[in-house]
Amino acid sequence: MVRRMKSYDEAFVTGCDAGHEWMLPWFFKNFKKHCNKPLIFSDFGLTDLGLNIVHANVHAVMDLTSVEERGWFKKPLTMLKCPSKKTVWIDLDCEVKDNIDGIFDILEPKKLAMAEDKPWTKRRGHKWHNSGVVGFIDKPIILSQWAGAVRKTFNKAEEEFWGDQEILDSILSPITKISYIQDLPNEYNVMRLQLQDGYTGKIRIMHWTGQKGKEIIRGMLV
Repeated sequence: MVRRMKSYDEAFVTGCDAGHEWMLPWFFKNFKKHCNKPLIFSDFGLTDLGLNIVHANVHAVMDLTSVEERGWFKKPLTMLKCPSKKTVWIDLDCEVKDNIDGIFDILEPKKLAMAEDKPWTKRRGHKWHNSGVVGFIDKPIILSQWAGAVRKTFNKAEEEFWGDQEILDSILSPITKISYIQDLPNEYNVMRLQLQDGYTGKIRIMHWTGQKGKEIIRGMLV
């Protein structure tokens, strides 16, 4: 259930369940060091301890614990329900390393701003976008379509090891991708695999993807 809450002109949003709440202190520390914009959190099913940590660090909490989808499949619905005019979702395994408040100034109407996932573009054979950081103004139609597609297919997706990112790609053609997806500058979402490929550009958000990425984050907590 998403209760009525204060609206925001601009806000970042993130969320997780109990299985990933161990990253919360790490994420909040990095975010608060570099960002001044409001942060909204979506509760996918935290423990009481996790909720206490969240309430001490965010401006508002959305309760999505009763939503049928599990885990990251709640991301598109979170974005759709987020009470802000300009919104930027950030995955919890993203390390904010520099100020990112300026991202709101480059968002385009009716589109989802997403960085190209260059390693996956090479693997998939077509342009691939990463859903670790997603920005938008108001609620573009593609966001509703994405949330609807997740609701329709998430059980099948789990069986086939799909995620929200794969579902979005599946409902876009090369033409509709141009209409609905805005290329976000790479510095706002640098993938872990890019470092292995020799990336030397600016990094505002470092995205520690996959199991190896989580091991790196755990190493930062020691």
